[in-house]
Amino acid sequence: MNNNLEIIELLRDNIPTFECVKGCHDCCGPVTTSSEEMSRLPVKTDAEHDAALSELTCVHLGPNGCEVYEERPLICRLYGTTPQMLCPNNCRPDQMVDPEIEKQVHEFIANTRQVLV
Repeated sequence: MNNNLEIIELLRDNIPTFECVKGCHDCCGPVTTSSEEMSRLPVKTDAEHDAALSELTCVHLGPNGCEVYEERPLICRLYGTTPQMLCPNNCRPDQMVDPEIEKQVHEFIANTRQVLV
């Protein structure tokens, strides 16, 4: 595997999903993501970024939750799927993420240029 987009897709495919509590956004905050993941998200203005940061929330959090849920970054997908990042509402997938996949996500994050979302 030689490009970041392929790595992102592989990791996404191996992070389990689960249903959140409706209206919850406890995991939504300013996060960093790779430039490849950021390029898949709608562009927001500096003012929108500043407003979200002042509230310590994500610029893509809307009144009905995550507005980019299908394209959300890897770190957002990992939340609630690992004992290191448990959901405060006790939501979780039937089977937690494989520790090797979690390790690969953190290695990807550490080895790619990260930008603030």
